[in-house]
Amino acid sequence: MRDALAGLTLAAMNIPQVLGYTRIAGTPAVTGLYTALLPLLMFAIFGSSRHLVVAADSATAAIFSSGLSGMAPQASVKYMTLVCMVALLTAALLLLARIFKLGFLADFLSRTVLIGFLTGVGFQIIIAMLGEMSGIPVNAHKTIVQLQQIVDGLPQVNLPTLGISALVITSILGCRHFLPKLPIPLIVVMAGIGASHAYNFSGYGIAVIGPVPGGLPSLSFPAVSWDELLKLVPIALSCFVIIIAQSAATSRVFAVRHHERVDEDADILGLAAANTAAALSGAFVVNGSPTQTAMADLAGARSQMAQLVFAGIVLLVLLFFTGPLQYLPRSVLAGIVFTIAIGLIDFKSLRDIRSESPGEFNLAIITAVVVALVGLEQGILLAVTLSLLRHVRHSYRPHTMVLIPDNSGRWLPTSALPGVETEPGLVVYRFGADLFYANDNRFADEVRALIEHAPTPVRWFIVDAGAMTDIDYSAARSLLDLCTDLKRYGVTLVFGRVNTYLRADMNRHGITSVIGDEFIFSTLHEAIALRQQANT
Repeated sequence: MRDALAGLTLAAMNIPQVLGYTRIAGTPAVTGLYTALLPLLMFAIFGSSRHLVVAADSATAAIFSSGLSGMAPQASVKYMTLVCMVALLTAALLLLARIFKLGFLADFLSRTVLIGFLTGVGFQIIIAMLGEMSGIPVNAHKTIVQLQQIVDGLPQVNLPTLGISALVITSILGCRHFLPKLPIPLIVVMAGIGASHAYNFSGYGIAVIGPVPGGLPSLSFPAVSWDELLKLVPIALSCFVIIIAQSAATSRVFAVRHHERVDEDADILGLAAANTAAALSGAFVVNGSPTQTAMADLAGARSQMAQLVFAGIVLLVLLFFTGPLQYLPRSVLAGIVFTIAIGLIDFKSLRDIRSESPGEFNLAIITAVVVALVGLEQGILLAVTLSLLRHVRHSYRPHTMVLIPDNSGRWLPTSALPGVETEPGLVVYRFGADLFYANDNRFADEVRALIEHAPTPVRWFIVDAGAMTDIDYSAARSLLDLCTDLKRYGVTLVFGRVNTYLRADMNRHGITSVIGDEFIFSTLHEAIALRQQANT
């Protein structure tokens, strides 16, 4: 019952929204309803996420509409054939991604990146809704241009439209706080349709959805020429990239929110099936929508059963109830979406990140700004790049330390600065990362600096290799050169806490034969005991 009610609420909020997406896509209004019928059913069957809502999406609609604008007039038969073929090509790319198990790409999206991503989406939607909330005409897709058009159009604000939007937002936010279980968006939509019909809102300059034809979609295969197909491949590839990034980010963040796990490869298969259904049923590319997923989550949906109820209601609307939708004021829809966008901005998590890790907070803010002002795909790709660079930076400059015993015999870490020594003649040194081509010189330079600036001549240099699992070819060559130098200075190099994988690498690169197998140990205590035994 909870999911059924959530599906009813989701349908009330999303049916007008998917109709609105057709204005971006340049397709007939009814195709928006088609995206929430068979595609949604296919993802519910094949997908993994319990929360992801797959239907029309503004980002992918903007991508293919701009790409196809020069190939055929919008809403024409030829244009719709090209639109359906883009959806089919996108489905093929998603199927290839499933076959080659590219779902792991979502693992590069940290929780910090996800929070920044949704924050950016929230601000992007808020700005996009300002035009319809105020009655100011906005026809741009870029957020910056939308803001400029809104500022330029302030003298044209339609006060009745603005008043309706303010009433809708106040009602939803107030009931969300005091009566959270009340399906207020559904009530608002029904009241908006009734009042618009009774008082002729359109006659007072209040924009409404307008006529929507009914009927079920007909199934057909889009036929295009070979030259047209080649031109459509880059467009489909762009849609594929944003679907992988946005759907993975959205499904992951809601899985984290509800302490669940999600199978990204299964979701990719579900998205492939959904886009295949869209192509064959006369619709356009569908995507995992953060907005609609947030709507479902706030409505109480906890499984795809809510989405199936949503699809069932879309079916009934197509058959019997397209007439009343024409009276729905656009400002009511904009007000509902505005409140959803506010819910996407997780201020509490941003505060927590800022207090615990300022560097990651900066990453989240950069992600949010790029998503909001530049674009979703650019924001995600930048966030993944910055995350990888941050990880490489940690590996390039890992934590290093020298271990020093206290009076009770416990080993205490201290910064590996020149002049620090564990005991007279001994340095126990820990390097906190694998050795690879980017950090091998740092390792060698720090070892030499510790030996050269030690208060007493170093005879034993013990490396705590507990954090090392791998040595690549470049690092192995640097380590062999270091071993040669240390032997020349009469310093015995010993490795402690060497695991199986590291020992195999040392054997393969010839390090073991240079150092000597008797100076490589699985525990640090054995390495230190060797030095004590040699001194004795």
